[in-house]
Amino acid sequence: MKLIPRIATVLLVAGLAAGAQAQVFFRIGTGGTAGTYYPVGGMIANAVSQPGKIAATAQSSNGSLANVNAIAGGQMESGFSQADVATWAYKGTGVFEGKPNVPGLRLIANLYPESVHVVVKKGSGIKTVADLKGKRVALDEPGSGTLINARAILAAYGLKESDLKPEYIKPNQAGDKLKDGALDAFFFTGGAPAGAIAELASAGTGIDILAIEGAPAEALKKSSGFFADDLIAADTYKGVGAVKTLAVGAQWVTSDKADAQVVYEIVKALYGEAGQKAMAAGHAKGKFITKENAVKGAGIPFHPGAEKYYKEAGVLK
Repeated sequence: MKLIPRIATVLLVAGLAAGAQAQVFFRIGTGGTAGTYYPVGGMIANAVSQPGKIAATAQSSNGSLANVNAIAGGQMESGFSQADVATWAYKGTGVFEGKPNVPGLRLIANLYPESVHVVVKKGSGIKTVADLKGKRVALDEPGSGTLINARAILAAYGLKESDLKPEYIKPNQAGDKLKDGALDAFFFTGGAPAGAIAELASAGTGIDILAIEGAPAEALKKSSGFFADDLIAADTYKGVGAVKTLAVGAQWVTSDKADAQVVYEIVKALYGEAGQKAMAAGHAKGKFITKENAVKGAGIPFHPGAEKYYKEAGVLK
């Protein structure tokens, strides 16, 4: 008779032990819902979530800078960031010059190239970035990598923000205003095709995307090792031919406080067979999300959990 309470106690202890291994919540800060970070974040969250173990969720945000700050402040476990913003945050350079840096920032993976888009209405007469002088131009929200890039690109073409009539709104809002004739152009840095721009291109009025090439592009590449030549292929957006532009890497970053085993399991799931099928099928940029590309362009240290996986996979020494 005394065995029954003992068995009950053993079962209770086992149950408590199992309950102690509760599932881990792993938030991914992305960007605005009309950009590329948000759908890619959702796709990745679905691919790496493991019932009962890891619940990954994509959350919309203001973008790179906002995500890095949220990770530093403990409001987010991870997030997407342009490579330049992540490196500046870690080193205390660039936009982090003279501000507290984020020495605990760690890289989970380099994901895909983000193309710089400068969008105008078809037939607007705006042919180059230099033509934006005096125009109504949306530069994206404070906290976005796009705003940082837009300022650098304008400077390369000899323009300052005060030379424009700037607005600081998300690309979907900018698209609506452009369509209504209340805006002349907008900047967006993100993987092509971007939802808001694709929608605008198909809306009847049509769009053009300004090239970033020649001397200004060369100057930008020289001053920032994060910019690389890029080509938005013809018909990526309806009625738009091939456009020469620049790109920066999109990276998935986290804190050095993130559990190494959790990060390892996440990365292993992302680059496993099922994860890779989901990436290839889920978004045009998904085909770039491979373990080989994951270790390219790292400007900050890898998280130990990610590093362990990449070494096992033979893509990192």
